[in-house]
Amino acid sequence: MTEPTNHYFTDSPAAADAERRQLHTHLAGRDVTVETAGGIFSPGGLDKATAILLDEVPDPPSSGDLLDLGCGWGPIALTLAMRSPEATVWAVDVTERALDLTRRNAQALGLDNVRAVRPDEVPSSTPFAAIWSNPPIRIGKPAVHELMRTWLPRLAKGADAHLVVGKNLGADSLQRWITNELGLPTERTASSKGFRVLRVSRPV
Repeated sequence: MTEPTNHYFTDSPAAADAERRQLHTHLAGRDVTVETAGGIFSPGGLDKATAILLDEVPDPPSSGDLLDLGCGWGPIALTLAMRSPEATVWAVDVTERALDLTRRNAQALGLDNVRAVRPDEVPSSTPFAAIWSNPPIRIGKPAVHELMRTWLPRLAKGADAHLVVGKNLGADSLQRWITNELGLPTERTASSKGFRVLRVSRPV
C-alpha cells in the first residue's frame, strides 16, 4: 500500500471513458475484465495484500450479508459475490469513485447481489455472516481503530472477519488491540510476503 493517503478521498466518479481503463485479472477462479481509474487504491491491478487475503481465506458463507470494508474497485466484493451468489455483498467505501467502479464491475460480471454503498447506507440492524477487508491502514491508527470499533462488533454470532495487514504497518499490534479492546478473539492464520492475515471471531 504505497499510494498517498489522498487516494482514499477522491470523491467524484471517473466520468469519462478515457479516464477509466480496462484491467484483465483473475478472481474467484475466473479470468475477468474490470474497470479501474486513478484516484482509488491500487488502480493498476490486484495489490499484493488483497491477493494474499483472497488466496488464504476459506470460502465465505453461502448466504447472509457479507461485508467488504474499503472496497476500492471491488476485487474482494466481486470475489465474495461470485463465490456466494445467494448472499448479499455490501461493498463499503467513502468515495463515490470507488463505489461507481464497483457497481460497474459487478454489473459487467452479472453480479446482482452486490450493494456498493457509503458506510451510513448500510442498515444498522444488519449482522454480517463474514467480513473480508484490506483495511486502509495508512489513514492512521485512530481512524483504523474507529473502523474496527464500528464494524467488527457487527459480526453475527459464530461469524469471522478476515483482515490482511502489513507486518510493518502494525498487524501484530492491531491483532492485540482487537482482542483486548473489542473482546473479539483474533489470531494470525497466515503470513506471506510481509503481510499477516488475521481472523477475528465473534463467539456464539
